Amino acid sequence: MAVLTERIAECRLCADRFRATATAHAPRPVVWFRPSARVLVAGQAPGARVHESGQPFTDPSGDRLRDWMGVDGETFYDRDRIAIVPMAFCFPGYDAKGADLPPPPLCARTWRAEVLDSLRDLRLILLVGGAAQRWHLGTRAGVTETVAGWRDHWPRVLPLPHPSWRNTAWIRQNPWFETELLPALRARVAEVLDDDRT
Repeated sequence: MAVLTERIAECRLCADRFRATATAHAPRPVVWFRPSARVLVAGQAPGARVHESGQPFTDPSGDRLRDWMGVDGETFYDRDRIAIVPMAFCFPGYDAKGADLPPPPLCARTWRAEVLDSLRDLRLILLVGGAAQRWHLGTRAGVTETVAGWRDHWPRVLPLPHPSWRNTAWIRQNPWFETELLPALRARVAEVLDDDRT
């Protein structure tokens, strides 16, 4: 495992791609997992704040995700319990208009299968956002349809919208998310983290 995480941390496959973005930044893979993890947070890609901090979800999206999961920061950042493996390990940068670029597919093609093979104790996989849902579920459906069908994948896999504050309107338009899905998510996270038999 140490060799794998070191290889990812040293990856520079996208250096030319990132240099060509509006941010012109260097790669900085954010690697946050250990083989004993029971919960996988499969997100999109680090944002600019995470690129600076080197720690995943150190932004308002992370605050919201931790609230959705019902965990505190200490639990969330315990790599022995929760693995945070986005579809791309590096901040992809911004386009000329200042919008987030999508995760480069090269990252998932290069690393994802090997990382997932190393996580042998997973009991719960949270698919945060469309990129993770498409990769893990092989779906072409949109996020709303995929998240609305969350019971189809329960209890091992749970699709979620991105916890960005940009999705506040989406949450208001889909009240079942807070009244039905989130209580189930919090209960399942507690069960998985607390019970060796799950």
